[in-house]
Amino acid sequence: MASIPKRIEAIKDDLPQILNPQLITTLCEQEGHQWRERDLGPVATLRLFMMQILHGNTAISHLRHLADMAISASAYCQARQRLPLAVMQRLLSHTTKLCRDAATEVSDDLCWLGHRVFHLDGSSFSMPDTPALQKHFGQPGGQKPGCGFPVAHLLLMIDAATGMAIKTLTSPLRTHDMAHAAKMHDELQAGDLLVADRGFCSYAHLALVLQAKMHGLFRIHQRTIVNFRKGRKQAGQCPKGKKKGKPTSRWLKKLGLHDQLVAWRKPKTRPLWMDRQTFKGLADELVLRELQYLIKRKGFRTTKVTLVTTLLDAQVYSAAALAEQYGLRWEIEGHLRELKQTMGMDALRCESVDGVMKELLMFVLVYNLVRLVMGRAASNQKVDIRQISFIDALRWLRVAGDGRRLPLLIVNPVRADRVEPRAKKRRPKQYPWLQEPRHKRRQVMADKGVAA
Repeated sequence: MASIPKRIEAIKDDLPQILNPQLITTLCEQEGHQWRERDLGPVATLRLFMMQILHGNTAISHLRHLADMAISASAYCQARQRLPLAVMQRLLSHTTKLCRDAATEVSDDLCWLGHRVFHLDGSSFSMPDTPALQKHFGQPGGQKPGCGFPVAHLLLMIDAATGMAIKTLTSPLRTHDMAHAAKMHDELQAGDLLVADRGFCSYAHLALVLQAKMHGLFRIHQRTIVNFRKGRKQAGQCPKGKKKGKPTSRWLKKLGLHDQLVAWRKPKTRPLWMDRQTFKGLADELVLRELQYLIKRKGFRTTKVTLVTTLLDAQVYSAAALAEQYGLRWEIEGHLRELKQTMGMDALRCESVDGVMKELLMFVLVYNLVRLVMGRAASNQKVDIRQISFIDALRWLRVAGDGRRLPLLIVNPVRADRVEPRAKKRRPKQYPWLQEPRHKRRQVMADKGVAA
């Protein structure tokens, strides 16, 4: 079981702190956790937990062979239950800082025009069908009770330069992305740039970003009307009955073709995710920049993308640079695919709410370790970290023995404008869908067998 710290040590000599026994013990003591000296104490449990996730969230019966320990499934599960969730959260925060500091030492070019850039997006994952999980998270609509699986809403913030997960928030399935987006601001600092899709674009969110002295770059919400005609009127300036189709923003200045400064007025209605006091404290008007660019692909329709940003200086932040930066937002979709498909986080295995949260945090911790390996490999091989194969770095962490140095990892070619259909080619078995709870179906089958 000591192989995991050794593998990390092979990346960087001072990184065994990630699973440093003294650190884990200190965190447990600070959270008031008490334990007896046993084989599965907090340190051993966390190391086994990491090994399990590193190997694709493998079964516990396999874990005892990997760790060369005679442990039972019951003993290991009880040890994980004893471990406080707060310890896992603090450990993730600590290791995320260590990983980013290590990445900074590898490369000091982690900023864009002087700004740290972070991507924000929402996703989901499923878990076992238990009453506790069903009650807490809920399941997708259109599924009969007992026939579906609970699904959680996941909010993830990624460091654009390194691809590391900075913070995650989990909530019930029917939760809008904006419900907890403001909580992500706690991990940011003045001058940081937050990039997100249209689901995060609202007056209230932009106002909170500016209040924190940060910057935002969002795709404009589909219901927001934008007009780039110089000196055009706003809805408030039009006679009653002619306001339809007019933008509510006030035109200020033309910066270029389809690039302008406008003033957004505070809406009269408060968003459901914000309390009255916070909404009352928002500025009455925001000066923002709207811009639009075209995506042209041979054989496809030309797509118009309209953005809004708090970066107002067109000399420093050109429209082309902002368009390119927003185009990189798609990388967070790839990071989510790495977490959910490559690592297996799409369907968790714990059967309690607390266990699901711990399992998710360990997935993110292991994911950050893989990204750290990729950063080190990119530095050694003189390539961009985006070209290093995630699955190759993950496989090396799984099998690297003591004393082995980081080898040359697979470098993927630059595949600009790559398009892959989101469809399955291999046909599954033609079994019918389960339309009733499994125990009822078993009883029907048993009755038919007895009757026969």
